[in-house]
Amino acid sequence: MKPKQIIRMAADIAMTALLLLLMAFMLTGQEAHEWLGAAELVLFTAHHILNAGWLKNIGHGKYTPFRVLQTLLALLVLLTMLSSMVSGIMMSRYVFAFLDVHGDMALARAAHMACAYWGFILLSAHLGLHWSMVMGMAKKAAGIKGRTAVRAAVLRVPALLIACFGAYAFRKNQIGDYLFLKSQFVFFDLSQPPAQLFAEYLATMGLFAALGYYSDRAAQRIS
Repeated sequence: MKPKQIIRMAADIAMTALLLLLMAFMLTGQEAHEWLGAAELVLFTAHHILNAGWLKNIGHGKYTPFRVLQTLLALLVLLTMLSSMVSGIMMSRYVFAFLDVHGDMALARAAHMACAYWGFILLSAHLGLHWSMVMGMAKKAAGIKGRTAVRAAVLRVPALLIACFGAYAFRKNQIGDYLFLKSQFVFFDLSQPPAQLFAEYLATMGLFAALGYYSDRAAQRIS
């Protein structure tokens, strides 16, 4: 892989790992959460700088169903991430406290929670939309050539299990309630091991990545 591809992949992996840590606010605490959020902001900015070519071409060329899906998802991710970051800065008590930003804290808290969870879901789907490219890079790095029906079938089994566990975790952790603000506060079962919480959120990410991947496949077929 080219150096720019390696840097881009490393930044995206780090951004994904930080996203999981940000979802565990009750485990990290307020100050660590803010520093993690600041790091995510830096990586999110770097991601867009590294993908400046795609941004420059957004108004050019033919829009196939796949490109419409890709562009719409990218814009929704941008909107939710920016909203989450702005509302987070408004509520900051440590990292951005020097800005002395004033506003409706109740509105900022509600916006931050909804946008954080929508960002989590949309970023997971965005990852799935590009999963073929990720797997292609991984196979190239591992020296694997071609595609076999047996390997594809074997890989689908853990993917299906992760998606099923992700559906269970989505329901168990009441994520749907946070997406639509049916609940104003996030509930964490602090009696469970932290590893279980991360496994559940990682599986939820896997569920929506799978939905993004198969949406990509469907859009490619009709393009």
